Amino acid sequence: MHIQIINFNLEGIGHEEYVEIANSVAPTFAQLPGLVSKVWLSDQDKNTYGGVYTWENRVAMENFTSSDLFAEALTNNPNFVNLSVTDFGVIESPSKITGVG
Repeated sequence: MHIQIINFNLEGIGHEEYVEIANSVAPTFAQLPGLVSKVWLSDQDKNTYGGVYTWENRVAMENFTSSDLFAEALTNNPNFVNLSVTDFGVIESPSKITGVG
């Protein structure tokens, strides 16, 4: 498994509009090859949004980050500023003990 955390600030749209957009594109994300889950994040007070993606493996994540969807939805989106993307491998043995995997 591989974890990816994406954060950004909204510019030009508010929380409610972002949630509407998120609801409309969630089915597209649900169909991404290799995506186990995506948790949508929101901290309205700090204007910070994003997601925690759980991928089957690093290759699936890299396929997403090099896709047109990633470019259109995230890197080239004028409503998302201060974009940060980090990723982590999962240490499987203790993760299985605590309920993941």
